[in-house]
Amino acid sequence: MFNGKKIIVVMPAYNAAKTLQQTFNEIPFDIVDDVILVSDASKDNTAEVAAGLGIQHIIVHDKNRGYGGNQKSCYNKALELGGDVVIMLHPDYQYTPLLIHAMTSLIANGLYPVVIGSRILGSGALKGGMPLYKYIANRLLTFIQNLLMWKKLSEYHSGYRAFSREVLLTVNYEANSDDFVFDNQMIAQVFDAGFEIAEVTCPTKYFKEASSINFSRSVQYGLGVLGVSIGYLLKQLGLYRPAIYQQKKQH
Repeated sequence: MFNGKKIIVVMPAYNAAKTLQQTFNEIPFDIVDDVILVSDASKDNTAEVAAGLGIQHIIVHDKNRGYGGNQKSCYNKALELGGDVVIMLHPDYQYTPLLIHAMTSLIANGLYPVVIGSRILGSGALKGGMPLYKYIANRLLTFIQNLLMWKKLSEYHSGYRAFSREVLLTVNYEANSDDFVFDNQMIAQVFDAGFEIAEVTCPTKYFKEASSINFSRSVQYGLGVLGVSIGYLLKQLGLYRPAIYQQKKQH
């Protein structure tokens, strides 16, 4: 608990057996109440390693549902467990769990409803080994997205995020893609719903076991991201309403 709020860490996992323990060991359990791991039809023993670490909430997808589909399972379970602050932490140890305190504090103290760990603030990205072409693509896409969406984020592409319960109950993340563009769709939904986003400087690590997508998938992702931003702009202008902005069904 933190400031009377239940804190839940969700871990969308795919073949994370080699890095899961190192990530898990740095989670600050002085404030974190529960950990949820969703193994998206991993081909290794991710789920078994998670069980051995004592993670109580493990979901295993029989078929691979994609990065976005994995997150949907994560957030649905976190809401079911009564999470007030939900932090998405990748189990590949690319992002440090040591920032959970800072990210949680911003939300639990009512300062911001969403926090993103930014690799671009400071010099964490290149110092941590981000390939130069990915860094340049990140900066270029972010510049264009800020213009299209009238915002000022340092990056839209970090996978380290924290959400308040209110945000997860408001945005219709189930309407999003099951692929990597899910993250950007969710940012667009957050802004469209009138929520603000805070950023904290986040060091990152690139190494063999850290998850990454290849060049062709990166191009596909980049085009998808631009499509999300253009769709957001058209909605704000009242010219088009993408399906991701449909109202969330309340259960």
